[in-house]
Amino acid sequence: MLPIAVTMGEPAGIGGEIVLKAWLGRRAGIPPFYLIDDPDRLASLARQLDWSAPVCPIDTPDRALAVFGEGLPVKPIGVSIYGRPGCPDSADAPAILGAIRTAVCDVRAGKAAAVVTNPIHKDSLYRAGFGHPGHTEYLAELAGISERPVMMLVSPELRVVPVTIHLALRQAVERLCTAAIVHAGRVTAAALRQDFAIAAPILAVAGLNPHAGEAGALGREEIGIIEPAVAELLDAGIDVRGPHPADTMFHAEARRSYDAAVCMYHDQALIPIKTISFYDGVNTTLGLPFVRTSPDHGTAFAIAGSGVARADSLISALRLAATMAARRFATTPEPAPNEA
Repeated sequence: MLPIAVTMGEPAGIGGEIVLKAWLGRRAGIPPFYLIDDPDRLASLARQLDWSAPVCPIDTPDRALAVFGEGLPVKPIGVSIYGRPGCPDSADAPAILGAIRTAVCDVRAGKAAAVVTNPIHKDSLYRAGFGHPGHTEYLAELAGISERPVMMLVSPELRVVPVTIHLALRQAVERLCTAAIVHAGRVTAAALRQDFAIAAPILAVAGLNPHAGEAGALGREEIGIIEPAVAELLDAGIDVRGPHPADTMFHAEARRSYDAAVCMYHDQALIPIKTISFYDGVNTTLGLPFVRTSPDHGTAFAIAGSGVARADSLISALRLAATMAARRFATTPEPAPNEA
Protein backbone atom coordinates (compact mmCIF):
# COMPACT_ATOMS: atom_id res chain seq x y z
CA MET A 1 0.00 0.00 0.00
CA LEU A 2 1.19 3.49 -0.86
CA PRO A 3 -0.06 6.69 0.79
CA ILE A 4 -1.79 9.49 -1.12
CA ALA A 5 0.07 12.79 -1.55
CA VAL A 6 -2.09 15.81 -0.63
CA THR A 7 -0.98 19.31 -1.64
CA MET A 8 -1.31 22.33 0.65
CA GLY A 9 -3.32 24.46 -1.80
CA GLU A 10 -3.86 28.12 -0.92
CA PRO A 11 -2.71 28.50 2.71
CA ALA A 12 -5.13 31.39 3.30
CA GLY A 13 -8.05 29.12 2.45
CA ILE A 14 -9.67 26.13 4.10
CA GLY A 15 -7.24 23.49 2.83
CA GLY A 16 -5.39 23.03 6.11
CA GLU A 17 -8.47 22.63 8.25
CA ILE A 18 -10.27 20.20 5.94
CA VAL A 19 -7.12 18.07 5.87
CA LEU A 20 -7.07 18.09 9.67
CA LYS A 21 -10.76 17.12 9.69
CA ALA A 22 -10.12 14.31 7.22
CA TRP A 23 -7.34 12.96 9.43
CA LEU A 24 -9.59 13.19 12.50
CA GLY A 25 -12.12 11.05 10.62
CA ARG A 26 -9.51 8.52 9.47
CA ARG A 27 -11.30 5.55 11.02
CA ALA A 28 -14.21 6.04 8.62
CA GLY A 29 -12.51 4.23 5.76
CA ILE A 30 -10.25 7.11 4.72
CA PRO A 31 -7.07 5.87 2.96
CA PRO A 32 -3.70 6.85 4.46
CA PHE A 33 -2.33 10.13 3.15
CA TYR A 34 0.28 12.76 3.87
CA LEU A 35 0.19 16.52 3.40
CA ILE A 36 2.90 18.59 1.71
CA ASP A 37 2.89 21.79 3.77
CA ASP A 38 4.56 23.54 6.69
CA PRO A 39 4.22 21.29 9.79
CA ASP A 40 4.37 24.28 12.17
CA ARG A 41 1.53 25.97 10.30
CA LEU A 42 -0.68 22.89 10.61
CA ALA A 43 0.16 22.39 14.28
CA SER A 44 -0.63 26.04 15.00
CA LEU A 45 -3.93 25.78 13.11
CA ALA A 46 -4.93 22.68 15.09
CA ARG A 47 -4.16 24.48 18.37
CA GLN A 48 -6.17 27.54 17.32
CA LEU A 49 -9.15 25.34 16.53
CA ASP A 50 -8.65 23.31 19.72
CA TRP A 51 -8.51 20.07 17.76
CA SER A 52 -6.60 17.07 19.05
CA ALA A 53 -4.66 16.46 15.85
CA PRO A 54 -0.92 15.91 16.40
CA VAL A 55 1.28 16.75 13.44
CA CYS A 56 4.07 14.32 12.52
CA PRO A 57 6.76 15.72 10.18
CA ILE A 58 8.04 13.08 7.78
CA ASP A 59 11.08 12.98 5.51
CA THR A 60 9.80 10.43 3.01
CA PRO A 61 6.31 9.30 1.93
CA ASP A 62 6.79 5.76 3.24
CA ARG A 63 6.91 7.15 6.79
CA ALA A 64 3.30 8.30 6.39
CA LEU A 65 1.98 4.78 6.75
CA ALA A 66 3.88 4.25 9.99
CA VAL A 67 2.70 7.44 11.71
CA PHE A 68 -0.78 7.90 10.18
CA GLY A 69 -2.51 6.38 13.19
CA GLU A 70 -0.68 8.69 15.61
CA GLY A 71 -0.80 12.04 13.84
CA LEU A 72 -1.19 13.87 10.55
CA PRO A 73 1.91 13.13 8.43
CA VAL A 74 3.29 16.35 6.93
CA LYS A 75 6.17 16.46 4.47
CA PRO A 76 7.76 19.92 4.94
CA ILE A 77 7.50 22.25 1.98
CA GLY A 78 10.71 23.97 3.04
CA VAL A 79 9.71 27.60 2.38
CA SER A 80 8.02 30.28 4.45
CA ILE A 81 4.25 30.82 4.39
CA TYR A 82 2.95 34.41 4.38
CA GLY A 83 -0.81 34.20 3.92
CA ARG A 84 -3.19 34.05 6.86
CA PRO A 85 -6.77 32.73 6.97
CA GLY A 86 -8.83 34.82 4.58
CA CYS A 87 -5.83 36.93 3.52
CA PRO A 88 -3.94 35.41 0.57
CA ASP A 89 -0.44 36.59 -0.30
CA SER A 90 1.05 36.13 -3.77
CA ALA A 91 4.41 35.52 -2.08
CA ASP A 92 3.08 32.04 -1.28
CA ALA A 93 3.12 31.02 -4.95
CA PRO A 94 6.49 29.17 -4.64
CA ALA A 95 5.13 27.10 -1.75
CA ILE A 96 1.82 26.33 -3.44
CA LEU A 97 3.38 25.33 -6.75
CA GLY A 98 6.24 23.56 -5.01
CA ALA A 99 3.78 21.35 -3.15
CA ILE A 100 2.14 20.36 -6.44
CA ARG A 101 5.51 19.57 -8.02
CA THR A 102 6.57 17.51 -5.01
CA ALA A 103 3.34 15.49 -5.06
CA VAL A 104 3.70 14.76 -8.77
CA CYS A 105 7.35 13.76 -8.30
CA ASP A 106 6.42 11.43 -5.44
CA VAL A 107 3.68 9.66 -7.35
CA ARG A 108 5.72 9.34 -10.53
CA ALA A 109 8.61 7.91 -8.51
CA GLY A 110 6.32 5.22 -7.13
CA LYS A 111 6.36 6.66 -3.61
CA ALA A 112 2.71 7.75 -3.53
CA ALA A 113 -0.43 6.17 -4.96
CA ALA A 114 -2.08 9.34 -6.24
CA VAL A 115 -2.19 13.12 -5.98
CA VAL A 116 -5.03 14.98 -4.24
CA THR A 117 -4.82 18.74 -4.63
CA ASN A 118 -6.32 21.27 -2.25
CA PRO A 119 -7.96 24.37 -3.80
CA ILE A 120 -5.74 27.14 -5.11
CA HIS A 121 -6.49 30.86 -5.54
CA LYS A 122 -5.72 31.53 -9.18
CA ASP A 123 -5.65 35.32 -8.91
CA SER A 124 -2.82 35.22 -6.36
CA LEU A 125 -0.86 32.85 -8.59
CA TYR A 126 -1.48 34.97 -11.69
CA ARG A 127 -0.13 38.03 -9.86
CA ALA A 128 2.99 36.01 -9.06
CA GLY A 129 3.51 35.17 -12.74
CA PHE A 130 1.76 31.77 -12.95
CA GLY A 131 1.25 31.11 -16.65
CA HIS A 132 -1.44 28.43 -16.63
CA PRO A 133 -5.24 28.81 -16.47
CA GLY A 134 -5.45 26.36 -13.56
CA HIS A 135 -4.41 23.10 -11.92
CA THR A 136 -5.31 20.93 -14.91
CA GLU A 137 -3.00 22.66 -17.35
CA TYR A 138 -0.13 22.87 -14.85
CA LEU A 139 -0.38 19.16 -14.10
CA ALA A 140 -0.19 18.41 -17.82
CA GLU A 141 3.07 20.33 -18.02
CA LEU A 142 4.48 18.50 -14.99
CA ALA A 143 3.43 15.19 -16.51
CA GLY A 144 5.19 16.05 -19.77
CA ILE A 145 2.21 15.19 -21.94
CA SER A 146 1.37 16.92 -25.20
CA GLU A 147 -2.35 16.10 -25.30
CA ARG A 148 -4.65 18.27 -23.25
CA PRO A 149 -5.96 16.43 -20.17
CA VAL A 150 -9.68 16.37 -19.52
CA MET A 151 -11.47 17.54 -16.37
CA MET A 152 -14.23 15.32 -14.99
CA LEU A 153 -16.43 16.18 -12.04
CA VAL A 154 -17.64 13.07 -10.22
CA SER A 155 -20.38 12.41 -7.67
CA PRO A 156 -22.40 9.33 -6.77
CA GLU A 157 -25.26 10.64 -8.95
CA LEU A 158 -23.51 12.23 -11.92
CA ARG A 159 -20.25 12.53 -13.90
CA VAL A 160 -19.71 15.56 -16.15
CA VAL A 161 -16.92 16.63 -18.50
CA PRO A 162 -16.66 20.21 -19.80
CA VAL A 163 -15.06 20.39 -23.26
CA THR A 164 -13.94 23.99 -22.73
CA ILE A 165 -12.90 24.84 -19.20
CA HIS A 166 -11.50 28.09 -17.84
CA LEU A 167 -12.57 30.49 -20.56
CA ALA A 168 -14.91 33.45 -20.73
CA LEU A 169 -18.22 32.29 -22.18
CA ARG A 170 -17.68 34.20 -25.44
CA GLN A 171 -14.26 32.57 -25.84
CA ALA A 172 -15.67 29.14 -25.02
CA VAL A 173 -18.17 29.42 -27.86
CA GLU A 174 -15.55 30.76 -30.26
CA ARG A 175 -13.07 27.96 -29.48
CA LEU A 176 -15.52 25.06 -29.44
CA CYS A 177 -14.59 22.67 -32.24
CA THR A 178 -15.24 19.13 -33.37
CA ALA A 179 -11.70 17.99 -32.53
CA ALA A 180 -12.00 19.16 -28.91
CA ILE A 181 -15.28 17.31 -28.42
CA VAL A 182 -13.84 14.14 -29.95
CA HIS A 183 -10.75 14.38 -27.73
CA ALA A 184 -12.89 14.82 -24.60
CA GLY A 185 -15.10 11.89 -25.59
CA ARG A 186 -12.19 9.54 -26.32
CA VAL A 187 -10.36 10.36 -23.08
CA THR A 188 -13.55 10.11 -21.04
CA ALA A 189 -14.54 6.73 -22.48
CA ALA A 190 -11.05 5.33 -21.84
CA ALA A 191 -11.05 6.62 -18.25
CA LEU A 192 -14.48 5.18 -17.54
CA ARG A 193 -13.17 1.79 -18.59
CA GLN A 194 -9.79 2.01 -16.83
CA ASP A 195 -10.52 4.00 -13.67
CA PHE A 196 -14.23 3.36 -13.08
CA ALA A 197 -14.47 -0.28 -14.25
CA ILE A 198 -17.29 0.45 -16.71
CA ALA A 199 -16.78 -2.05 -19.53
CA ALA A 200 -19.08 -0.38 -22.08
CA PRO A 201 -19.49 3.29 -21.13
CA ILE A 202 -22.29 5.42 -22.52
CA LEU A 203 -21.66 9.13 -23.13
CA ALA A 204 -24.38 11.75 -23.45
CA VAL A 205 -23.33 14.86 -25.38
CA ALA A 206 -25.00 18.18 -24.63
CA GLY A 207 -25.93 20.72 -27.24
CA LEU A 208 -24.63 24.26 -27.00
CA ASN A 209 -27.74 26.24 -27.81
CA PRO A 210 -31.23 26.16 -26.28
CA HIS A 211 -33.11 23.02 -27.38
CA ALA A 212 -29.85 21.79 -28.98
CA GLY A 213 -30.25 24.42 -31.68
CA GLU A 214 -33.78 23.47 -32.73
CA ALA A 215 -32.54 22.07 -36.08
CA GLY A 216 -30.56 25.24 -36.74
CA ALA A 217 -33.25 27.77 -35.83
CA LEU A 218 -31.50 28.67 -32.55
CA GLY A 219 -27.90 28.21 -33.68
CA ARG A 220 -25.95 25.98 -36.02
CA GLU A 221 -23.12 24.78 -33.74
CA GLU A 222 -24.94 21.48 -33.20
CA ILE A 223 -25.10 20.86 -36.96
CA GLY A 224 -21.65 22.13 -37.86
CA ILE A 225 -19.56 21.16 -34.82
CA ILE A 226 -21.23 18.79 -32.36
CA GLU A 227 -23.00 16.30 -34.65
CA PRO A 228 -19.79 15.61 -36.64
CA ALA A 229 -18.02 14.93 -33.32
CA VAL A 230 -20.72 12.47 -32.28
CA ALA A 231 -20.42 10.72 -35.64
CA GLU A 232 -16.63 10.46 -35.31
CA LEU A 233 -16.90 9.02 -31.80
CA LEU A 234 -19.47 6.49 -32.98
CA ASP A 235 -17.13 5.49 -35.80
CA ALA A 236 -14.44 4.92 -33.14
CA GLY A 237 -16.69 2.40 -31.40
CA ILE A 238 -17.76 4.64 -28.51
CA ASP A 239 -21.41 4.55 -27.43
CA VAL A 240 -22.23 8.24 -27.58
CA ARG A 241 -25.63 9.87 -27.85
CA GLY A 242 -26.73 13.40 -28.65
CA PRO A 243 -26.52 16.29 -28.95
CA HIS A 244 -29.21 16.59 -26.31
CA PRO A 245 -30.88 19.77 -25.03
CA ALA A 246 -28.92 20.56 -21.86
CA ASP A 247 -32.04 21.49 -19.91
CA THR A 248 -33.39 17.92 -20.06
CA MET A 249 -30.17 15.96 -19.46
CA PHE A 250 -29.77 16.12 -15.72
CA HIS A 251 -32.99 15.01 -14.05
CA ALA A 252 -32.85 11.66 -12.25
CA GLU A 253 -34.34 9.52 -15.02
CA ALA A 254 -32.09 11.04 -17.68
CA ARG A 255 -28.98 10.54 -15.56
CA ARG A 256 -29.65 6.80 -15.38
CA SER A 257 -29.30 6.54 -19.18
CA TYR A 258 -25.59 7.41 -19.41
CA ASP A 259 -22.29 7.12 -17.52
CA ALA A 260 -20.96 10.62 -18.18
CA ALA A 261 -22.26 13.83 -19.71
CA VAL A 262 -19.96 15.68 -22.13
CA CYS A 263 -20.80 19.37 -21.88
CA MET A 264 -19.74 22.26 -24.07
CA TYR A 265 -18.62 24.78 -21.46
CA HIS A 266 -17.71 25.11 -17.79
CA ASP A 267 -20.99 26.11 -16.18
CA GLN A 268 -23.09 23.79 -18.34
CA ALA A 269 -21.26 20.96 -16.58
CA LEU A 270 -20.61 22.37 -13.12
CA ILE A 271 -24.00 23.89 -12.31
CA PRO A 272 -25.88 20.55 -12.40
CA ILE A 273 -23.29 18.56 -10.48
CA LYS A 274 -22.82 21.23 -7.82
CA THR A 275 -26.60 21.49 -7.45
CA ILE A 276 -26.93 17.74 -7.03
CA SER A 277 -23.76 17.05 -5.00
CA PHE A 278 -22.43 20.33 -3.61
CA TYR A 279 -20.62 18.82 -0.63
CA ASP A 280 -19.24 15.54 -1.97
CA GLY A 281 -18.40 16.22 -5.62
CA VAL A 282 -14.84 15.46 -6.77
CA ASN A 283 -12.74 16.98 -9.53
CA THR A 284 -10.50 14.46 -11.30
CA THR A 285 -8.11 14.94 -14.21
CA LEU A 286 -8.32 12.35 -16.98
CA GLY A 287 -5.52 11.63 -19.41
CA LEU A 288 -2.61 11.98 -16.96
CA PRO A 289 -0.10 9.17 -16.34
CA PHE A 290 -1.08 9.28 -12.65
CA VAL A 291 -4.28 9.69 -10.65
CA ARG A 292 -5.21 13.20 -9.56
CA THR A 293 -8.37 14.23 -7.74
CA SER A 294 -9.40 17.36 -5.88
CA PRO A 295 -12.27 18.71 -3.80
CA ASP A 296 -14.93 20.27 -6.00
CA HIS A 297 -14.93 23.64 -4.23
CA GLY A 298 -12.77 26.70 -3.78
CA THR A 299 -10.69 28.29 -1.06
CA ALA A 300 -13.68 29.66 0.92
CA PHE A 301 -11.78 32.65 2.32
CA ALA A 302 -14.89 33.90 4.12
CA ILE A 303 -14.86 30.96 6.55
CA ALA A 304 -11.16 30.06 6.53
CA GLY A 305 -9.72 29.51 9.98
CA SER A 306 -13.11 29.19 11.67
CA GLY A 307 -13.22 25.39 11.68
CA VAL A 308 -16.69 25.22 10.10
CA ALA A 309 -15.59 24.12 6.61
CA ARG A 310 -16.84 20.66 5.69
CA ALA A 311 -14.31 18.03 4.62
CA ASP A 312 -16.83 15.88 2.70
CA SER A 313 -15.45 16.71 -0.75
CA LEU A 314 -11.82 16.17 0.30
CA ILE A 315 -12.73 12.84 1.88
CA SER A 316 -14.55 11.82 -1.31
CA ALA A 317 -11.49 12.90 -3.32
CA LEU A 318 -9.21 10.75 -1.16
CA ARG A 319 -11.48 7.72 -1.48
CA LEU A 320 -11.89 8.11 -5.24
CA ALA A 321 -8.13 8.57 -5.70
CA ALA A 322 -7.46 5.38 -3.76
CA THR A 323 -10.02 3.42 -5.80
CA MET A 324 -8.73 4.72 -9.13
CA ALA A 325 -5.11 4.05 -8.18
CA ALA A 326 -5.94 0.50 -7.05
CA ARG A 327 -7.60 -0.22 -10.40
CA ARG A 328 -4.59 1.10 -12.29
CA PHE A 329 -2.16 -0.93 -10.20
CA ALA A 330 -4.33 -4.03 -10.67
CA THR A 331 -4.23 -3.71 -14.46
CA THR A 332 -0.54 -2.76 -14.77
CA PRO A 333 1.38 -5.76 -16.14
CA GLU A 334 4.27 -7.05 -14.12
CA PRO A 335 7.65 -6.14 -15.62
CA ALA A 336 9.28 -8.94 -17.56
CA PRO A 337 12.18 -10.62 -15.73
CA ASN A 338 15.63 -9.68 -16.96
CA GLU A 339 17.10 -12.30 -19.23
CA ALA A 340 20.43 -13.77 -18.15
